[in-house]
Amino acid sequence: MSDSPYIFDVSGAADFDQLVIQNSFHKPVLVDFWADWCAPCKALMPLLAQVTESYQGELLLAKVNCDFEQEIVARFGIRSLPTVVLFKDGQPVDGFAGAQPESAVRAMLEPHVQAPAPATDDPLERAQALFAEDRFGEAESLLQALLSENSEQPVALILYARCLAERGELGEAETVLGAVKGDEHKAALAAARAQLTFLHQVADLPDAALLKSRLAQNAEDDEAAYQLCIHQLARQQYDAALDGLLKLFVRNRSYADGLTHKTLLQVFDLLGGDHPLVIAYRRRLYQVLY
Repeated sequence: MSDSPYIFDVSGAADFDQLVIQNSFHKPVLVDFWADWCAPCKALMPLLAQVTESYQGELLLAKVNCDFEQEIVARFGIRSLPTVVLFKDGQPVDGFAGAQPESAVRAMLEPHVQAPAPATDDPLERAQALFAEDRFGEAESLLQALLSENSEQPVALILYARCLAERGELGEAETVLGAVKGDEHKAALAAARAQLTFLHQVADLPDAALLKSRLAQNAEDDEAAYQLCIHQLARQQYDAALDGLLKLFVRNRSYADGLTHKTLLQVFDLLGGDHPLVIAYRRRLYQVLY
């Protein structure tokens, strides 16, 4: 049982009806169907808990252990794990199967869950919090107001450029980044430019579905593997992209004159040295190199 008031285990059909169905008339309830033997389930659990906590009571998370709750599993036709279903007003309204990145989970929740306002009066901090929650339009509006008063704030300019990039205004985003002065925020500027690079690249690539089809036919199709990673980076699926890039580097480190290694370093710049994924994959890359 979780210590959080927003996260709970479900035991039995009656418990499900009370804790999930009835609660969903008041707050959306995310139901995580999992099992102890399922490694992707265990990887997804902390992410779901983190997302649920970020909604500060506007979302509840119910956990159903499918090894013990066969009646509930049969009732909702659960066929693969993990499966996550969102209930609202007594009905399932959305969901997904398989482990997903945080951005995809939040995108699924956004139409159904009222996100809490960032708890700060500082407009730049509020914009940063909104951006972190993928609420790019709201962040952009705050930044426009902030920059209308002082158009040379480097942090605001960089974040504004990233908001523009998220809605496809890549040329305008580059112009905004060009207005950033000084070297104080070099790392943040490098991250924003890396994001623009990936978004530019993906516009000229084959569709992700086609690339997956190519890989299904030939798992060693290096070009398809690399291009799929670029698609994932453009959609902020950083864990999947880093995993794919590292596997490609291990298999063929000379691919495209070392392009995979260069791209890995770009992602490290994008996420920042303190990001857990960067720490983990930098260590794995070092092990491969040395």
